[in-house]
Amino acid sequence: MSRVAVFRDPAGKLRAAHGNQPVLCSSTLAEAQRKRRIEAEIQRVLSELIAREVKDPRVGNVTITAVNVAADMGTARVYFTPFASLNPHEEVRIGLTHAGGFLRGEVGRRLRLRHAPRLEFIFDDTADKASKLTGLIERAVKDDRAGHVDDDDEPA
Repeated sequence: MSRVAVFRDPAGKLRAAHGNQPVLCSSTLAEAQRKRRIEAEIQRVLSELIAREVKDPRVGNVTITAVNVAADMGTARVYFTPFASLNPHEEVRIGLTHAGGFLRGEVGRRLRLRHAPRLEFIFDDTADKASKLTGLIERAVKDDRAGHVDDDDEPA
């Protein structure tokens, strides 16, 4: 029969380990699941609020791509991408930060959170990076094909 050791980690949470391998406790899994659910709900509520309630002309159409809540639920990093916006992403971020207090209060009310996390807005440049990478790959493939055509034309 194997033994499982139960101990407290530096944060004071109960943990379990079997040999050198950590054992996932049901409470740890439940906490992670709750955190993911809250992140998804915050993303849903913010998308709705920004589209319908925020009147700041700097914001415009914004897509909320992800929300990451800190372990202590004190802050939430909100990743956004401007959608067909006339303003640069820094202006959109300033507009969202300006509306942050209103958005935080509404998120807390709609999700019935005792303490709504402080919202930190971050521009998500993943789509731009993916587009640049796709362009590089397409150019490399085109150059590679052009190089192989030249190799076939030369006499052996």
